[in-house]
Amino acid sequence: MSWNATPLSHGPVPLWFQIAERLRAAIAAGTFSAGDVLPSEAELHAAFGVSRTTARASLERLRQEGLISRHAGRGSILLKPKVEQPANQLASFSEDMSRRGLRASYATASAAPAPLTSEAAEALGLAQGAEAFCIHRLLQADGEPMGLSVSWLAPEVLATSAPPTVADLDAGSLYAWLARHCGARITGGHEYIEAAGADAATARSLGVARNAPILVARRRSWGPDGRPVEYAVMRYRADRYRFSVDLARA
Repeated sequence: MSWNATPLSHGPVPLWFQIAERLRAAIAAGTFSAGDVLPSEAELHAAFGVSRTTARASLERLRQEGLISRHAGRGSILLKPKVEQPANQLASFSEDMSRRGLRASYATASAAPAPLTSEAAEALGLAQGAEAFCIHRLLQADGEPMGLSVSWLAPEVLATSAPPTVADLDAGSLYAWLARHCGARITGGHEYIEAAGADAATARSLGVARNAPILVARRRSWGPDGRPVEYAVMRYRADRYRFSVDLARA
């Protein structure tokens, strides 16, 4: 059924809420696709006989939910859906995308030993100035840039194996490679997530404007014996990625 096929109900549910529900359902049904312009305030007024204020409120709700962006002169543009990552689950990027029906791919900028940053040294329990194998990768979903990852591997993880090559890293999951070649299975971790603005280099890599909002996740992961395996800093596009967490009242 079309979003405007039936009149609104004049009852306890606010009209603006009903319109937002209609449009949300139409988006879920595929009536509108990413990049499409949703009905304007004037079109909503003509369809339902509501005031411009009511029509505006319904579109503003969709904007607040991250479904659309609103621009003067361009209207309300449907955004691509965000990828949602449960904050209480530790998974590789490849596993995370696969669960959502998206194809993960990687573009490795570098993979070589390098001096640790102070935060990476502390996370891996190593001395300041020590070296570890460092990997810089672009994370993509269905070919679209989604995030940037900088990973530091604990030296003991690579004690019995040559480090991964750029071809290895471009081919798939780092976690899968570590398990297959090093016997290093990641079983737990701790992650901090914060908001930031994209610097010039990050903006270029992710295809966003400079200072555009991004999510920065800093993760320390470990194996079954509790020893650190990896310290990683991931920078995600905030317009395409979000974290969710289930809460329980104490």
